[in-house]
Amino acid sequence: MFNNTEELITCNILGVNINVTNMEHTLDYIKNNLNELKGKYICVSNVHTTVMASENNSYLNIQNSGIMALPDGKPLSVISKVKGHKSAGRVTGPDLMEEIFKISVHNGYTHYFYGSTEDTLINLKKILEGKYPKLKIVGMYSPPFRNILKAEDQEIVSNINKCNPDFIWVGLGAPKQEIWMYEHKDKVNGLMVGVGAGFDYHANKLMRAPILMQKLSLEWLYRLMQDPKRLFKRYFETNIKFIYYTLMKR
Repeated sequence: MFNNTEELITCNILGVNINVTNMEHTLDYIKNNLNELKGKYICVSNVHTTVMASENNSYLNIQNSGIMALPDGKPLSVISKVKGHKSAGRVTGPDLMEEIFKISVHNGYTHYFYGSTEDTLINLKKILEGKYPKLKIVGMYSPPFRNILKAEDQEIVSNINKCNPDFIWVGLGAPKQEIWMYEHKDKVNGLMVGVGAGFDYHANKLMRAPILMQKLSLEWLYRLMQDPKRLFKRYFETNIKFIYYTLMKR
């Protein structure tokens, strides 16, 4: 049973049940319920994933089947406030990782990283061990860029469970990471958290936007400036759709 003293409040945005929360409440909920949350997953949601979910019922179900859908994108917390949830905050994937790492030594938490490239994982491990010398990283795996066979997947799950991590950080990008977590719900022993580019940020492969841009909901623009060829079409289409859909459904 989950801790009933910590009610999870959500705000429905384009069909996705986005949690009305902040970093402090999110951390408290995870810490107080970690044993019960193992085998479950947390989605770190933004404008892009919310629009995708609104257009795809299967992905919508995946987003809503997690234990939480955190408001990574500032516009999601803004919409929550507009809908009457004045306390709605923002919980980004990279920031959540940072806060969990900070409390891990005291709480004895162990970590497994699934996703990204071998090079990124090597850099990630080196940087995290330098920053948090006593952080317990029990495993890392960069999956191949192809469909994984059933037998391969069973071996991966077995290896993850042998490592017995408290947290399984999944960095495959959306929607792939959410699909992976949904398919592995109750198959792995740790709490899965889909953090998208979180691996790249903590491996110093990407830079976070300045605080002012984050507060003005312009972090997407900073990302676009770093990778315009890949992200221009996605951000242009997604942002326009989000504005249009939210106005239509007001």
